[in-house]
Amino acid sequence: MADAAMRLKGILEQLLGAPLPVRIRTWDGSEAGPPEAPVLVVRNRRALRRLLFKPGELGLARAWVAGDLTIEGDLYTALGLLAGSIWERDEDARTLAQSLRDPEFRSAVRGLFAMAGPPLPPAPPRQEVRRPRRGLHTKRSDKRAISHHYDVGNEFYEIVLGPSMVYSCAYWPAPPPEATLEQAQHDKLELVARKLDLRPGQRLLDVGCGWGSMAIHAAREHGVNVVGITLSQEQAAYARKRIAEEGLTDRVEIRVQDYRDVADGPYDAISSIGMAEHVGSERYLEYATVLHELLRPGGRLLNHQIARRPQRDESAYQVDEFIDAYVFPDGELAPLGTTVTLLERAGFEVRDVESLREHYALTLRRWVANLESGWARAVALAGPGRTRVWQLYMAASALAFERNRIGVNQVVAVRTPESGASGLPLRARVWGAPGPA
Repeated sequence: MADAAMRLKGILEQLLGAPLPVRIRTWDGSEAGPPEAPVLVVRNRRALRRLLFKPGELGLARAWVAGDLTIEGDLYTALGLLAGSIWERDEDARTLAQSLRDPEFRSAVRGLFAMAGPPLPPAPPRQEVRRPRRGLHTKRSDKRAISHHYDVGNEFYEIVLGPSMVYSCAYWPAPPPEATLEQAQHDKLELVARKLDLRPGQRLLDVGCGWGSMAIHAAREHGVNVVGITLSQEQAAYARKRIAEEGLTDRVEIRVQDYRDVADGPYDAISSIGMAEHVGSERYLEYATVLHELLRPGGRLLNHQIARRPQRDESAYQVDEFIDAYVFPDGELAPLGTTVTLLERAGFEVRDVESLREHYALTLRRWVANLESGWARAVALAGPGRTRVWQLYMAASALAFERNRIGVNQVVAVRTPESGASGLPLRARVWGAPGPA
């Protein structure tokens, strides 16, 4: 009799201490759980072994990437329900040690082992990067980490990002479908240009230039001379081709270069859009100091960076296992206050901070839609495992931004000269007129 789903549901509810919020379908075709909820499809017993040998987020991620787990129904709803039961549980929940002393909990674990079959841990999916987190953020390790993420293939990123080829938060004038992703990305690039006050003949350093979109926009729309740097050979080749097609080779240079090796300052302005998350806490002051020294007095930095919520005990911060293993190896998120403090310690005067949190949620949902509409081609280009990685990480990130678990901020900082003349207007940003009382 096919009853694996009902048995698994009972075991999981024992382990969670709460009703399972999604429906389950198991390898024998049986189903159990709320009839109208999204369906978590457990395609084989190997998925259970992954969870037993690596409990928590990484075990779930391995099962997802390998195709042992899938979801039928709305992905965002399913992730939201699971997050509330698994990832966002109260801080005062029982510890594992306390749980293991509970006879019912031990019984549930034994039941899960019995359902999982032969007790052999499955090998992690080949897309996983696992190495000790020591010796981080050397020039070699940073280049290897960047290559893992960005050298998936330019055609794959064309599917996800669309024609703009901008891999950072867009700036939406209105939510979709009133505004398109391409319009929102253009508006973001123009927002950066206006905050930097770019003018013809100036020199702009674009740190982490990606596929060249900011460099092209600054040169074409504002007459700026640009140096863009990236650690990805594939990005650099793609950016150079785009620049040649735009007829901007006399104004834009793309280098495969570490920010620590740039030695041809001073620059009038520096943009760092979605790059600083790769720097790491141990190197962040060095990063800020290098950029400060590359600017002329009065020059501006636009630092566009994802931030996490601060913890009561910052020493307890741990990098997200799934993101570290599959998406951004060695990446780290810092609270906004930490970033501002380090920029100031490097000598910058921080003049403006703007949160774009909701904008990133909209951007990520658009990227997920692009990926899903081009799924067959994406799988042909990058393989099913890598495509599932991108789908899961972008959808989960969209929810994290929507729920204020992470944010993204643009920080405008100035290398203010000794005279104190920052060069900014008295009201650099004007809020909208107040509405009716």
